[in-house]
Amino acid sequence: MDTSPNTDIGAVRGIDRNDPSQPLQSARYAPGRRVSHRARRLGKAIPAALGGIAPIIDLRTVTPVLFALGFATGAYAYFEWPSEPQGWAVGLVCLSAGIVFLGLYASRQLGLWTVGGVVLAMALGFAYAKGAAVRTDTVTIAAETRPLQLEGWVRQVEGGRNGPRLRIEVHAIQSMDAEAVPRWVRVTHPLSLSIGPGRFVRCRVVLRPPPAPAMPGDYDFQRQAFFEGLGAVGYVQGRCRGGAIGAPAGFWPGVTLWIDGQRRRLAEHVRVAAGERAGGFAAALVSGDRSFIDPADQDALRGSGLAHLLAISGLHLAIVCGLVYLMVRRGLALIEPLALRIPVQKPAAFAALVAGAAYLTLSGASVSTQRAFIMAAIFFGAILVDRPGFSLRAFAIAMVAVVAIDPVSVTSPGFQMSFAATGALISTYSALLRQRANRPGPYKYNRFNAAVSSLVITSVVATFATAPFALYHFDRVSGAGLIANLLAMPIVSIASAPSAGATLVLAPLGLGDIGLRALGYSLEAVLIVAHWASGLPGQSLSPVWPMPEIAFGGLIAAISAWVLLEGWGRWTFAVALTIAAGFNWTATKGPDVHWGANGDLYVSDAAGVSRIAIIDGDGLGPLRYSDLPETSACQKGTCTYPTHRGQVRVSWSREGPEVCLNRVPSPLPSSPQTSLPSAKDRCDATLVWDASARQGRTLHLGALGRSRTPCRRRPWRPCEASI
Repeated sequence: MDTSPNTDIGAVRGIDRNDPSQPLQSARYAPGRRVSHRARRLGKAIPAALGGIAPIIDLRTVTPVLFALGFATGAYAYFEWPSEPQGWAVGLVCLSAGIVFLGLYASRQLGLWTVGGVVLAMALGFAYAKGAAVRTDTVTIAAETRPLQLEGWVRQVEGGRNGPRLRIEVHAIQSMDAEAVPRWVRVTHPLSLSIGPGRFVRCRVVLRPPPAPAMPGDYDFQRQAFFEGLGAVGYVQGRCRGGAIGAPAGFWPGVTLWIDGQRRRLAEHVRVAAGERAGGFAAALVSGDRSFIDPADQDALRGSGLAHLLAISGLHLAIVCGLVYLMVRRGLALIEPLALRIPVQKPAAFAALVAGAAYLTLSGASVSTQRAFIMAAIFFGAILVDRPGFSLRAFAIAMVAVVAIDPVSVTSPGFQMSFAATGALISTYSALLRQRANRPGPYKYNRFNAAVSSLVITSVVATFATAPFALYHFDRVSGAGLIANLLAMPIVSIASAPSAGATLVLAPLGLGDIGLRALGYSLEAVLIVAHWASGLPGQSLSPVWPMPEIAFGGLIAAISAWVLLEGWGRWTFAVALTIAAGFNWTATKGPDVHWGANGDLYVSDAAGVSRIAIIDGDGLGPLRYSDLPETSACQKGTCTYPTHRGQVRVSWSREGPEVCLNRVPSPLPSSPQTSLPSAKDRCDATLVWDASARQGRTLHLGALGRSRTPCRRRPWRPCEASI
């Protein structure tokens, strides 16, 4: 037998390295090693099944992605768990998952120990999220305060409809013990703002606890605030004025405060240099500061499906890192003695990593920026160690890293949409490259055709990959999003990206404003496309009722099938799961009526959701319906409205308004009708505007009658057991 170094030992032993059902290629799996009777039985039962699915999945390629998805799913399960799990129970689950993994690992079957690894990853993700919640020590105020004097450092300014919102690191609050003072607060500044990040300020504010979700499935700002250390929200009475105290004690707080100030100054400079029309848009792209964007432009970008341009992600990191890499590599190649002795691409890759890290810090390090930087770091790190960097393995590492850095981000739309689009694009382009490699005959490369096809494929895949998350979280998706992206992305690729790159090159020479003005002109064209697309009739598609969680899970499974599977399995499973999710969505109707703590009534029928003004409440309405205009008002007499299963009647008396749900369908006029109350009208469920509603409790009427939004004690939600 030939035992030379070039001999394939696996071939000698009769092992096919391309068959996922074969044992792992290691000495410990060699024939003759004793295997338990149970493991032998599993080993005989599974290969046939794995052989059947082998043509549609390559376990050696997708196993890291499966582990990453399991870890993220476990973290998501913790945050969506109905009540806080006990620590001993979480530890027992992790121990059981570890035993299952070891048992399946003993079978010597790649498919089996992959399943065990996914189970263990889910348990570890759940435990890691639980640990993050336990470690988080956020002080939250208990109730709304009277006007108080607040002192602190402005760290961030965000745009808002009612004025800029200031994120303040608190130094002291009037008449409040030091133990009860939250570290961070966010307040709305309704008047003109004369101070920015990095300044010490004094403000007279009214604070309240971060609001809980206004209805089931609504965005949980209370949970997000807890993990961000945000202990109160509110508004400023008058103006915030600057103070004389310097940076907070400590090296790192002073550095971060300085970075926040520099970031704000960069945004202000870019806004002026890029031009009045698109200056705010350019500032958001360069620095991540969105406070200068005109609200009408922001609505147009959202309505046209171009809001992803506001998130600093792969495009922006590619401009910065790619340009630095190209400049350093070409520059070192011109130095002949150096280029002959060292691989110039490695110093260039290191310089690109440093530039990317600096841009990550300066831009605010959002979830999409973290994901893009981690993948860029993997790509350039692979150059340093002479490995391929564009793969699903890099995608999996980025997902695990982001969840490990910020576990609660797994529940955010930004995390979900960013990784869904990235995974779908990597899988699609990998399949196209394999198809091109297997094509018989020489391949003729055409730059123009490649650019056009790449643009179309990217827009189509990203649009379909992110649509389920937009429908679930925001109850809307842009019907013109694909067209808007096909029109806008060439402008971004051909004009905006080179202008940003030119700015980076010219800035050290003091000529960066030339590139910024060119960037502003290109972004003005993007805004023209956004306003045109958002103004098309019927382009904003809103479902009649919210997407149920089962349908949402089915659509996530469909996207996962597209990323993980190959060949006919990719199309078959993705389409089948999408159809099944659609059937579940149409068969599961949401609540008929929701009475928000803001006093507005939200009625859902076959035409969609209508917002009806009833009474002025002190709380907040559902965030998913925050942009919904008031269609009518009912403030006297009796008003009737159609719902999914019958009608809802609003009656006014001396005590106040009362909502009655009648589940028996009855003929109703096309518009609300006001009349005197009738004693013959029946009520299957009744809801009264009482003290609990005025205090901000969420109430809704559904198919089973009166109920309230579940409020269970969690580290971020100090409330009693389910109501």
